[in-house]
Amino acid sequence: MSAADIVSEPQVTADALLRASPLPALETRILLMHVLGWRRTELITRGDQPLDAARVAAYRALESRRAAGEPIAQLVGAREFFGLDFEVTPDVLIPRPETELLVETALAAMEGMAQPRVLDLGTGSGAIAVAIASARPDARVWAVDRSSGALGVAARNAAKLLDAARAGGALTLIEGSWYDALDPALRFDVIVSNPPYIANGDPHLDQGDLRFEPRGALTDESDGLTALRAIVEGAPARLVAGGVLWMEHGYDQAAAVRALLDARGFAEVASKRDLAGIERISGARFGG
Repeated sequence: MSAADIVSEPQVTADALLRASPLPALETRILLMHVLGWRRTELITRGDQPLDAARVAAYRALESRRAAGEPIAQLVGAREFFGLDFEVTPDVLIPRPETELLVETALAAMEGMAQPRVLDLGTGSGAIAVAIASARPDARVWAVDRSSGALGVAARNAAKLLDAARAGGALTLIEGSWYDALDPALRFDVIVSNPPYIANGDPHLDQGDLRFEPRGALTDESDGLTALRAIVEGAPARLVAGGVLWMEHGYDQAAAVRALLDARGFAEVASKRDLAGIERISGARFGG
């Protein structure tokens, strides 16, 4: 679009953009609210208000990018998770509703614990770690990721979303691979992880939002169980007696993950289903 074209459209409105958009209506509304800085009610009450050319151009640029497949969360730079508004960039996975089950399960495991110690492996945006820390202000939470870019996003989310005066202190962010960079003396009450678990060659890697997310956070470039094996193998040395480990995994991996936990000597091995009825997470208790 040329500058002349932009100037010639002084009467473009949000209503007109919504009607003309090739995107689903919900996506169009999200992009319009982001560009205009409006609430959803304003799209109704101000929908016939003429928009300035710069905002029309900004909306159309995002509309074109979304039509090409870029995730909404990356376009607007945010995604809601567990009632919190997280920053999202191409350095991190987009937090997804089904992962809230992992947070809920971890919080349930902490009931009755005073000042629980929690470790989040492969934290990405920090969604799991920050959600747990927000819900349990007394918990001490460590978050590990091998990506410095991801840790930068997690740090900003923690600073924005957590009370600086929380009893458990600030989120401890560590760059490294799984347990390798942790102080050898640290032990945890709860370990959680949403690791890369998509198998190499899975067609989903080339579809939808996954095309734009960091591949290393999605797949192990192998059978999808490499990270899960490493987490299970190293967990006993990092858990207190009676501590628990819970991990998210693929829709068809629950039995394999339970077998890993059984083989490593865990007790109370179980899987939990998400709202779609899929066995989304598996975990167990060690010792105690």
